[in-house]
Amino acid sequence: MNEIKERFGILVVDDHPVMRDGLRAVIEQESDMEVTGEAADGKEAIDQFRKLLPDVMLIDLQMPVMDGLRAITAIRSEFPDATIIVLTTFPGDARVVRAFTLGATSYLLKTARSDEIVKAIRGALTGRHIVAPEVAQEIASHAGREGLTDREIVVLTLVAQGRSNRHIAKALSITEDTVKARMKSIMAKLGAEDRTHAVTIALKRGFLDSLP
Repeated sequence: MNEIKERFGILVVDDHPVMRDGLRAVIEQESDMEVTGEAADGKEAIDQFRKLLPDVMLIDLQMPVMDGLRAITAIRSEFPDATIIVLTTFPGDARVVRAFTLGATSYLLKTARSDEIVKAIRGALTGRHIVAPEVAQEIASHAGREGLTDREIVVLTLVAQGRSNRHIAKALSITEDTVKARMKSIMAKLGAEDRTHAVTIALKRGFLDSLP
């Protein structure tokens, strides 16, 4: 006879103790849920996931040691059926798309109400994908626009580090003309007025997050 699970285990991953405490308080008000573990960074999240095998993991993206995107990649590669909800401060269409591509089930912002978080957990347990309204709006506002290629992201990352075209060309073993051509394409895609503006837009949209 199969045993019916009485409480679903939730792993909470965030580098802020107050946030973890708040999520624990919200989750443990539900009779069928419990926080079975916590982690303060991506590396610890991987270790805890292996140890606890939670039904759902709530994870932030910006954390020390290892960020959320890398942790999601590692966990999903080892546990393909892992149910992962991103709960973060940062929207940005490119960031959201990457999180889902890497295996996130849902994407919420930390401004979400308690009942919205619980609803997302319940939805994830039944295979539903929940996206914060603000996040959905951000994605819709850029729908149909061409994204940056991996090569363009590499170039723009170096620009964000203050590198000149000459240094970028040398670092990537390409010509300065190629760097200029890629920057021209980047600025056109982002609707940027100059290099600095391009970096600002790319950071906001999540193109320059560290990639697994």
